Amino acid sequence: MTRPDLLALTPDALAALANRGLVKRAVKELDAGVVPALDTDPAGAVQGKFPDGTTTTLPPGIALDAAHCSCGAAGVCRHRIAVVLAYQRTQEASAPAELWSPGAVTDADLVALMGERTLRRARRAHQAGYRAKLRRPSSQDQTAQAELPTCTVTFLVPGDLSYVHTDAVNKDEATALAVWAFREADEQGTDTVDVGGSPTTATDLTAVTDLLDQLLLDGATNASEVLDVAWQRLHRDLTTQRLHWPAAVITDLLAQLAAYRGRSADYEAERFAALLTELHARTTATGPRAEILGPDEPAETPLKRVRLTALGARLRAENTVDVYFASGDVVLVQRDTPLRTGQRLAASNVVSESATRSASRAVTLKTSRVAKTSLTPVGTAWDHLPQALVIEDYDAAAAHLAELPPRQVRARVEAELVRAIRVAEVTDLAYDPAAQRLTATLHGPTGTTCLLEATHRAIAPQALDALTTALRANPTTITGTVRRHRGTLVVDPLAVLTPTGVTVPDLATDTTPQPLSPGTTASDPLSATVDSALTVLAEAAHRGLDHLTDSLLARVREVGAHLHNAGLRTAAAHVTTFADTPTAATWLPAHLRLLVTADAR
Repeated sequence: MTRPDLLALTPDALAALANRGLVKRAVKELDAGVVPALDTDPAGAVQGKFPDGTTTTLPPGIALDAAHCSCGAAGVCRHRIAVVLAYQRTQEASAPAELWSPGAVTDADLVALMGERTLRRARRAHQAGYRAKLRRPSSQDQTAQAELPTCTVTFLVPGDLSYVHTDAVNKDEATALAVWAFREADEQGTDTVDVGGSPTTATDLTAVTDLLDQLLLDGATNASEVLDVAWQRLHRDLTTQRLHWPAAVITDLLAQLAAYRGRSADYEAERFAALLTELHARTTATGPRAEILGPDEPAETPLKRVRLTALGARLRAENTVDVYFASGDVVLVQRDTPLRTGQRLAASNVVSESATRSASRAVTLKTSRVAKTSLTPVGTAWDHLPQALVIEDYDAAAAHLAELPPRQVRARVEAELVRAIRVAEVTDLAYDPAAQRLTATLHGPTGTTCLLEATHRAIAPQALDALTTALRANPTTITGTVRRHRGTLVVDPLAVLTPTGVTVPDLATDTTPQPLSPGTTASDPLSATVDSALTVLAEAAHRGLDHLTDSLLARVREVGAHLHNAGLRTAAAHVTTFADTPTAATWLPAHLRLLVTADAR
């Protein structure tokens, strides 16, 4: 009897079930002649007897970690892996397997796997609605994967639910949600799908609107701390209802108000205004609940076992850093990491059994001695990142960014646009002293080009010198946040992979000043017009609509005229309407229109 499940387990699938080190060790021992004697009984159980007397039995329908091995190791050991690999070597190459979708799994199959009680819990999440991003099997990789709001589910063997891998603690519930996502996607013919829930927000957010209007009338300069209590109460209510995105906006708004009152440089009028408009957009937009208001999932979900590949870091304060990780097809970020810990994590592969993940893709790792977290150098892990996180065709990536919905109503997730950019060559390296900006042209493997931009920050004074050195060392991959400007992909780098290893510019020390050719920042009249309008409207929100001066309203009319002359007629009409009737009902649509226009540049 042939075991198609064992034949379908690729080295990557085995590494997901155990770790890559065990797979490499098993392969090395097999190549050295330490081969188990195999025997298959009529029921299909494969037994391997090793020269040292260890016996491993792999029955059909039983996952590897539940199979018996006399070595006594908990979980998947090298003996189990070696039996799988040895069995594969004894079988003749078969015809390519038919591509399979987990959507073919029926609810009866799910009941048989997990029981009706567990399935009922999964159905409650399904009724609330969630968004899933799917990766379908291909001839090169027969695994199927679903990226859910708080975990990743991978079907390692076609048609066999015994080989489902997920980093979620509640594996069975996650499996059911992934199956339903594939089922919905199969019907719609898409790879990103909204499952269950209501097609509209259908939530009474009148309290949000009332407080938002009051804050906009008062402005940051006149906002009463008494009103903060109402905002905090509303935040608790939204969190209880699992309306994560509006709750997150309120958190950021309160932080901006606290920064202003404390005379902190963290306060930015443009940021304050953008948060007001985002809250308005999320409370008035219609569409999938999981996308606009947040998935009906707990604020934080513990992960059973997670494998992460660091993609670099960004220094945020003198002693804290944000560290970015690849996890499946998404990027997670650990915010406000202590600097010494961040220096260890920023270029490491991480395996942790003491991690939590939030609905916004923030991850928290415990790296104390008692926590089950291990670190190894990142090595060649960037060469094996999922294709969803890799950019090789820069023009195609820019076109994809242009198709995204406005960020004011997109899922509010961390590091949404952090990617790994493959690089064939770096040219036109220059520094603009006026803007304190380093620029370079990146040439991709497909012949397309994009722009790299990195601006000096006082918190990381040696970053640009370290980045320049890395860019001159024939980099092969650059990680960073991507955006689109006038049809061109622009990269703000986080880390650079060269033949000598990974460089994280923000964490660099003892760098040597690098000579650079002088550069200039090209002027963009249209962008300057939009930015000027955003600045003026942000000042209005900063002062408060009840406290506007005639001179400020004259400036509003002036930028409205400039928008009209630039051809942005609709934005100009909104801005002029606000100047004539300065109320929350006119400021919000005008500012929203400008934000969407700015993002579409």
